[in-house]
Amino acid sequence: MNRVITPVNAEGRAKLGVRPGDTVRVIQNIVELKKGRGADKKEKTTKNVRKQAFEGLVLAVRHGTEAGASFTVRATLSGVGVEKAFPLYSPAIDSIEIVKRSKVRRAKLGFIREKAAKEARRQLRGARMMHVKSDESLPEPEAAEAPVESAEAPAAEAVEAAA
Repeated sequence: MNRVITPVNAEGRAKLGVRPGDTVRVIQNIVELKKGRGADKKEKTTKNVRKQAFEGLVLAVRHGTEAGASFTVRATLSGVGVEKAFPLYSPAIDSIEIVKRSKVRRAKLGFIREKAAKEARRQLRGARMMHVKSDESLPEPEAAEAPVESAEAPAAEAVEAAA
C-alpha cells in the first residue's frame, strides 16, 4: 500500500544532489491574497499564485536527503547579501535547477559572508560621501579655476632662455 502524501517529486529532488558550492535557481510559488468587495458587500479573498526565482550559491546542506533536509542559498540583491534556507521537499518550491557546479573543499561555506563583506568595503573605499536628499536638486559643480602654475615652470623657462 503505497500512498502519496505530498505533491512533491521526492525522488527527483533526492537524485538532484544539491551540494555546497552549487549555484542553484530555486523557483518558488508565492501566494498573494487580495481582498475585494463583492456585489453583495461581503469581503471576498482571492488567491493569486505567482512564481519567483531566487538564484545564488549554496552555502550549506543539512540532513542530506532525509525528510527534514534543507539547504541555504546566498545571493547578492541590489548590493545586499540575502540568505534563504529552503526545505528540500517543500511544496512551496516549484522547481530546483542547478545552474553551475563548483568544486569546494568545505561542507559549510560560511566564510563567504565575510569575504563578500570585505569585497563590498573595498569597493566603497574609493566612493565619496555626498550629502544629497531626494527633495533637493543635485549640487552644481563649481566653475573650474585657472590652473595654478607650479614653481618649476618659471625655472624651466629660465633654463630655456639661458640656453
